[in-house]
Amino acid sequence: MSAQAALLSDGRLHLQHGPIDCLCRAEGPAEEIRRAYAQAVEAFPAILPALCAELPLLRTRLPAPLPNAVVGRAMHRACLPYAERFITPMAAVAGAVADHLLAALVRGRRLRRAFVNNGGDIAFHLAPGERLRCGMVTDLAAPAIDAALRLDAGLPARGVATSGRACKGRGGRSFSLGIADAVTVLAPTAAEADAAATVIANAVDLPAHPSVARRPAIAIDPDSDLGAIAVTWTVGPLASGEIDRALAAGHRVADHLVHDGRILAAALALRGRMMLAGGASEGALQMENVV
Repeated sequence: MSAQAALLSDGRLHLQHGPIDCLCRAEGPAEEIRRAYAQAVEAFPAILPALCAELPLLRTRLPAPLPNAVVGRAMHRACLPYAERFITPMAAVAGAVADHLLAALVRGRRLRRAFVNNGGDIAFHLAPGERLRCGMVTDLAAPAIDAALRLDAGLPARGVATSGRACKGRGGRSFSLGIADAVTVLAPTAAEADAAATVIANAVDLPAHPSVARRPAIAIDPDSDLGAIAVTWTVGPLASGEIDRALAAGHRVADHLVHDGRILAAALALRGRMMLAGGASEGALQMENVV
């Protein structure tokens, strides 16, 4: 299938090629928007073939050789800090694609705001003084905006990504080793946010809990880069203290990443409860509750 591009009625640009499905928006003078979209459309078709050409390498556990493709290299860089855990560059693929398209979109253009949303992993551009409101959905099986992030141009971050369970019937695109409903991370780039969200979501867990069913990744998806590693399939009833314990385990990892400067903030959600780490809890990142 060839790459597809369409301008939607609400002014967004839709780009789709195989598993890559992006919604882009640019705000600014009309001619600048037109040129920005043309730049994104021009850059888009080459992304998937380049990734496919190096797919075996991108599915290899890190540390591994550096890929040749620009997007593949960004994936590798974002995931390499977590090489002591099991991780492959694929953990950052959606964010890295969003970063690459945003760079093409804004290159040389005068835009107030812009974003590329690749399946919920978002790269965004904000001119000085601009802000952006980003909704958070913690349950894909019953999609609703549970909270909102208010992002400011003054923040040292331009990427948001969410990871969590993609259990049967939940509508997710990837697997998780943990039980978090969702972990949303704000980081310097979408690729870095994507990798960190994966790591934190994996840490929100209750090992060997009888209510947590797991299956080998390849038994669910033969093409999974996780191979025979057991991923979360279903999660049954959890006691209040167990929910808090699982969230606390992920929160410790998130706090460590904030302390190391890898991410700015994280929001961890499980069974209607949320824990905040970093700027989200200190006011650098403002969060709204949505009723």
